[in-house]
Amino acid sequence: HVQLVESGGGSVQSGGSLRLSCLVSGDTFSTFCMGWFRQAPGKLREAVAVINSDGSITYADSVQGRFTISRDNAKNTLYLQLNSLKTEDTAMYYCAYFGSASWSGSWGQGTQVTVS
Repeated sequence: HVQLVESGGGSVQSGGSLRLSCLVSGDTFSTFCMGWFRQAPGKLREAVAVINSDGSITYADSVQGRFTISRDNAKNTLYLQLNSLKTEDTAMYYCAYFGSASWSGSWGQGTQVTVS
């Protein structure tokens, strides 16, 4: 059973930066396609950034050029660098891995990002 633990969220002013981390248990992290998702109150969960096991990356248009996803396979950790934050980036952020034809994440946990 894979466990994911997000951290690094907080409250920042518009234009500020944060770095989110996601520690993944087990020894198969390097084989996973990993992603960051977010959900704001009253809105659907949306994919923010995805990084494949080969290092290829995709961003949502809304964060392109401001957010950077990366991974450290030696540390079983996924990162999301958030720069030039906007109030509309306020949401709960989750990490997830793609397995068995669907995304699996700790949807009940996450890390809160609040931009004012």
